[in-house]
Amino acid sequence: MDRNAEFRRSKAQFLGKADLSRKGSVDEDVVDIVQLLNTRDQFFTTSSCSGRILLLDGGVNGFEVQKQNCCWLLVTHKPCIKDDVIAALKKANGDAILKFEPFVLHVQCRQLKDAQLLAVRSTHSLEVPLSHKGKLMVTEEYIDFLLNIANQKMEENKKRIERFYNCLQHALERETVTHSHPKIKEKNNSSYTRKKKGNPEKACGKCMTEENNEEPEHDDDDPGISINIFPEEY
Repeated sequence: MDRNAEFRRSKAQFLGKADLSRKGSVDEDVVDIVQLLNTRDQFFTTSSCSGRILLLDGGVNGFEVQKQNCCWLLVTHKPCIKDDVIAALKKANGDAILKFEPFVLHVQCRQLKDAQLLAVRSTHSLEVPLSHKGKLMVTEEYIDFLLNIANQKMEENKKRIERFYNCLQHALERETVTHSHPKIKEKNNSSYTRKKKGNPEKACGKCMTEENNEEPEHDDDDPGISINIFPEEY
């Protein structure tokens, strides 16, 4: 079967399914990103989360919490207050963990070059144990301290979502222009080739200087995205 046709069939089938997440809908802060990707022929989203603060009761294996084996004591996609966490902790019977999880987006991509347009990672997270076997192991003052950190991360996370959306828009628009006017890409490549042949050492030195003058990029400057590439044999 034609690979592109199979991708379109898979996309239509997946997007036609009901939302099986706990919330049952896409988070407000990432709706625009999800819609932007799903309107493109080469992508479709399979799951997403705008970022959240949550309190989990993971039983006796608090450091090995798995979604299917834990109790969600508290979850919010907005800033959290100490009183809500303290009240939720009273329901814990095992090892309760406070977590901040940043923006996550899972995307099915038609080809490798499509995935390369999106591939970014993040380490913008927080995970701290608060109780053991139902017993609170930290002070309320420390919980308040942790929530200040988590709320700051939530605020920064929202800024990163907005920045990623703007960058994604720009990248997709640029890709559309390039595909619509292939001569532009050919002209740019020819120009680069001529310059390189004229004086390769000078051209290389110029590129290195420009690269070194740029601000360094860090992995934790971008939201987390998991990419699935449509397999050749699918």
